[in-house]
Amino acid sequence: MSIRPILETRPATPALEGAGVKLHRAFGFHDPSELDPFLLFDDFRNDRPEDFEAGFPWHPHRGIETITYVLDGTVHHGDSLGNNGTLGAGDVQWMTAGSGILHQEMPKGNAKGQMHGFQLWGNLPASQKMTAPRYQDITAKDIPEVIDDDGTRVKVIVGDFWGKRGPVDGIAADPQYLDVSVPPGVKKTFRIDTYRRAFAYVFAGQGAFVDAATPQGVLLEKEVAGEELHIRDMSGDRTLVRFGSGEEITVQAGPEGVRFLLISGAPIEEPVAWHGPIVMNTQDELRQAFRDLRNGQFIRPAH
Repeated sequence: MSIRPILETRPATPALEGAGVKLHRAFGFHDPSELDPFLLFDDFRNDRPEDFEAGFPWHPHRGIETITYVLDGTVHHGDSLGNNGTLGAGDVQWMTAGSGILHQEMPKGNAKGQMHGFQLWGNLPASQKMTAPRYQDITAKDIPEVIDDDGTRVKVIVGDFWGKRGPVDGIAADPQYLDVSVPPGVKKTFRIDTYRRAFAYVFAGQGAFVDAATPQGVLLEKEVAGEELHIRDMSGDRTLVRFGSGEEITVQAGPEGVRFLLISGAPIEEPVAWHGPIVMNTQDELRQAFRDLRNGQFIRPAH
């Protein structure tokens, strides 16, 4: 087995989105080939309702999928097709915008006023950019969780892992989306398909990911379970770890354990024309999308 090299480790940066929601962005509006098929990842986590309750009022999407995973609080959503509902703690919504949708997302805190969730944008290939919009709303109880003998817990949101299959299906990039918790001091290895682009997003505790390549930054030598390993400094809360190609990643959990999202997908490898919430393949298609928006033709009739 080959360990994936760590191409980059960086903290998520503060950003302001919607009507004034304070969040942290791990990546987005960057070189879209870096994490193809993924375009953007936001961590919206706040303890003060005034920092998030203005929410994300009506806005358009075309040509992408948005994946919302709620850990605390709720998110009420509604759209131009008449769909509406509320995501609670542990729930996931996978929205395929396709040919176009207008929607809003309004977060609300838990009993203590706290809100925490993630949103990931996935690109669609040219052949699916103008498909009919659809939703997959998944409740927490329908997301399988696997618990290994050493206490490692993995929630399988999308894809196959350790004999379980996530409930979201029919996604173009054939992604894997895992919520991983590794207990304090445990070293754990996870297989990832060689042909997928992959990243981890650490959001609780600390962990050191084994690096098989010449690193960027400080390299540490540590002995773990009698084996000398070259590992990076501990990656802590709100940290993105971007991996190169290979068959597996290994993480050594810190003294408080580590929890992270492990996300991978097959690259689309197509041209990207991107402006705000709309992602197409060419500038002409992008201009047409905004013309449709101005002319009231953005929402296509159902067939």
